[in-house]
Formats: sequence, structure tokens, C-alpha cells
Amino acid sequence: MADPSAGKALRKILKPVKIAVPVAVAVYLVPYLSLFLIACGVVDFMRNRRSDWASVKRYFFGNGILTWMLSPLNLFADLICKPNRYIYRLDDLPEDCQREVEGLIAVLQKNEVVAALKQKMADKKRGMIFFKWYGKNIDNSIHLPEFDKDFKYIRTIGVSAFNRRESTSTHFGPIRFTLRVLYNLDPSASDDAFIEVLGRRHLWRDDPLFIFDDTLMHRSVNDTDDIRYCMFVDILRPSHVEPVQRALLALVRLFMVNFRGVFYKNWDPIT
Repeated sequence: MADPSAGKALRKILKPVKIAVPVAVAVYLVPYLSLFLIACGVVDFMRNRRSDWASVKRYFFGNGILTWMLSPLNLFADLICKPNRYIYRLDDLPEDCQREVEGLIAVLQKNEVVAALKQKMADKKRGMIFFKWYGKNIDNSIHLPEFDKDFKYIRTIGVSAFNRRESTSTHFGPIRFTLRVLYNLDPSASDDAFIEVLGRRHLWRDDPLFIFDDTLMHRSVNDTDDIRYCMFVDILRPSHVEPVQRALLALVRLFMVNFRGVFYKNWDPIT
């Protein structure tokens, strides 16, 4: 009988090879375009302030491939948006945006969404419910009419739930026209519930709100005996030319709106 661990090790070795071979072929067939894409990827990757091989492999040959493929678009976003703070405070955002975020928090707390989700988590390791996805309203069993309206800055609204002793791997978000807003709806008192970005751990017990550029390498950890519930929101990144940003994001939406399941394949949908 074949050793399953040996097969798993072989697949792990072959995975980068399966990606490296097409990249090499692309460089040979379309060298200038390929080298441009590689250069954009290198510049984009260096924002993570990491140079170890594990991180390089993760970005170029692992779960960061989509972020790499979109790196020219994300670098263009850096040109038309205001300087990237990487990690933001609420008062770094436009006042209208602050009010929208605060309004979401108030709605979720008022409607006791956590209590409703507790009944739906059951044996799910990681659950995700969406109310809005890139501006499109999503129907589900928890209807909050306040989320149906058109927002000026908010594009995606959801709630993520991590069951006990559940964490993500280190990963990258795809698009830098937006920022990720997380708000812990029921913070644990433990220092074992956190999100880590750029080597910095943000403990939910210290502050339930965390805003960051999610195209940076990050991971979320819930190594506690409590379920972790976070409001999960994408907002427009502060920009010098908002009309251009909105137009480009509308084009991105045409691609993204049908691929929610791809980005969250490791999550159990809550409907």
C-alpha cells in the first residue's frame, strides 16, 4: 500500500513546478509582457517586508498567485489612491465613510446577529454570511434592510465566524482599490484571538475594530474556546480620483461577482 504521507509530500513538491513551467513558457513566448508581470509581482511582494523563501513561494506559487496576477492593477491603484497606510484607524477615513462603518456596527449590534449565527454554525469550522458583495445585495435567512441601500464607500458586507480553535493560513486578498474593515462582534478576553499583518498582532480584546490593506500577507487566529464573529466589510480606499477608482472597481466587479465561491472555498456559506 502506498504511503499517503509520501504522496502528499510529492504533491507539495510538484505544485510549484506546475506553476513554474507555464511561467517559463510564457517568458519564452511573450518575454516583455511576462517580465513586466514578474517585475510588478516583485515590487508588490516586497511591500510585505519579507524575503524568506516560504513567503516568496506562497506569493508566487501558492495562494498569492491571484494577487500576483493582479499586481499591475494594484500598483496602478497605489498611483491614483492616497498614500497607503497599510493599517488604518477609523479617523484616517473620510467622515462620510466613518459614518457608514459606524452605522453598520450599530445595525449588527442592534439586531443580535451573533445570536442568530450561533444557531447556524453547528459543526462548521469557518462560516461566512454575505449581505452585499461588490455592491450586489445577497439574499439570505438574516435580512437586514439597512444593508440593501447603495452606500458611497461600502462595497461588501458580511460576517465571518471562526469556530473554536480555528484559524486561517497566511494568505493575500486580491484587490487594492478597497480596504478591509473587521469589527469583532463578541471579543474574547484571550490574547489567543487575533489578526496578524506585517508581523503585527492585533488582539481583538484590545480593540474590536481593525482596518487594513488586505492584499498584504495576513492570517486570522482563534485559538480559544469561543466562536469568533467579525463584521467583514470592504470599503473604497481613500483616493485622489474617486470617479476613476469607482469605474475601475465596477469593471472588477464584473469579474468578481461570480467568483465568490472561489475566494472563500475554505469557508462554509451561511445562508
